[in-house]
Amino acid sequence: MDQASAPGGAGEREHFIPVRKVDVLNALIDTGGLDAPSDREKFRQLCRMLGAIYHYEYYDELERLREDYFYFDPETDGHSRADTATLERAYDDLIVALTSALHDANFIEITHEEIERAHREDALVRVKLHASLDKYREIRFFRRGSHKETVDVRKWFGFRKHEVDIHVYDDVVMLVTVKETEPSTKSQKADRNRKARLRPGAVLLKVFQNIASADLNALFPDVRVGMTLRDQLTLGVPALIGGIPILIKLASTLTVLFLVAGFYLGLSSSIRDEEWAGALAALGGLVALGGFFVQQWIRFQRQTLLHEKAISDNIYFRNVNNNVGVFDTIIGEAEDQECKEAFLAYYFLLASGGEKTAQEIDRRIEGWLKQAFGADLDFECSDALSKLENLGLLRRDDERLSVLPLDDALARLDRVWSDFFPAAPARAT
Repeated sequence: MDQASAPGGAGEREHFIPVRKVDVLNALIDTGGLDAPSDREKFRQLCRMLGAIYHYEYYDELERLREDYFYFDPETDGHSRADTATLERAYDDLIVALTSALHDANFIEITHEEIERAHREDALVRVKLHASLDKYREIRFFRRGSHKETVDVRKWFGFRKHEVDIHVYDDVVMLVTVKETEPSTKSQKADRNRKARLRPGAVLLKVFQNIASADLNALFPDVRVGMTLRDQLTLGVPALIGGIPILIKLASTLTVLFLVAGFYLGLSSSIRDEEWAGALAALGGLVALGGFFVQQWIRFQRQTLLHEKAISDNIYFRNVNNNVGVFDTIIGEAEDQECKEAFLAYYFLLASGGEKTAQEIDRRIEGWLKQAFGADLDFECSDALSKLENLGLLRRDDERLSVLPLDDALARLDRVWSDFFPAAPARAT
């Protein structure tokens, strides 16, 4: 199954570079494009300076995200400190900044059609789930990276087992915005009181790893476990078989039980001994029927708990971060991806032995990543070139591209770094 045909692939190749930054840097050095040891050390220094610059720039992004999220954090009361106009402005800023950071981290938004298609496939969590979406203003998923896993699926009540290939997302970010509308019914208010984290206006953020594409609905808040057809047959058929004999036996003695009840209520003047015996038998039958129903209810609850445990086991150990902590994860990943893209673009323009076009550099980088790390991806060459151009490292001659030599590039980055901290004006004495 390739990326284009996989569930959720949607024919789009990943931009995500699934390799550590230090491994990319070391592999570039070992490629041999820089012969002199001094050039290799200068290239390492240039990469360190690029990392420091992006780290500083993304620090500002992180602070903006935290500031906007203050009003929507379920763990704070910031929502009550602002008026409607401020909240709407902050929400729009939050969504724009968050989606921009996710794009920089090479996340792709999962469309509703993609989710629906994935849910029709075999799920890893094989339970029936119900999620009420009417209380939410917005639910969005973003994915990054994917792989296949082979799992054993049991059928025919566990007597038959076969292997199924499932499509798994490496990283998933979920954004859930609760509606501002207050619950209108008593049951809704009680539900809100039990789950204060879902207060009106709150924004829930979660990061997961290794989530099967067909199990995205298991990530929804307030998801409820329902009985599948298999569960209904497993519990219902034995209940029917066991309950019919009790009902048949009970039906023949109910008349006697009514006669005894009538005697105690004064509706009849006497009752025979055999009727007393029949009434006791009927009473015993009622007790047995009640015990049977209690037993079936316990079995139903036990099965529900088993399903909830399956969801908990599948989700709990895959949850990486929540709410405001998600920003640290996303910003760190965005910074990491930006650095690797800049490293690759600068190196292959520097070591190409002449000017190159964007298409030529794009092909060389994609081919190198596949050869060096087995990563088949769509390198965002235009984005990487824009980074170099914004830093003053790129030269354009129509479609021909080149970069500043290492010494000039280091001097240029030194000036960029110095501009972050301009000297304070001298104070008059």
